Amino acid sequence: MIPLDQQILMIGNEMNRASKLFEPEDVGRRTGSYERILRLVDLTIETRNQRTLRRELLRWRDLIAALYRSAEADEALHRAAFRCLLQLNPTAARQIPFLLER
Repeated sequence: MIPLDQQILMIGNEMNRASKLFEPEDVGRRTGSYERILRLVDLTIETRNQRTLRRELLRWRDLIAALYRSAEADEALHRAAFRCLLQLNPTAARQIPFLLER
């Protein structure tokens, strides 16, 4: 099984890709990125037995599902969701200054 910190960082990698897709012409690519994020979260949830972690990942997934379904790109909500994801794991949280505080 892949360690949790690596799973969170893989999801974060796709979130980082989506962070660059907020122009009107990027709708299709952003949607595809959110689809990949949702799938990665689903796979992570399937491999975890800790109820509290699963609950938090499911709540976080709801945020991404809302972004996925939204007709308008919401960069602020995306960044907030990205920060929440990284804060789920101490190793991933160390990436916040490099990814979100620019």
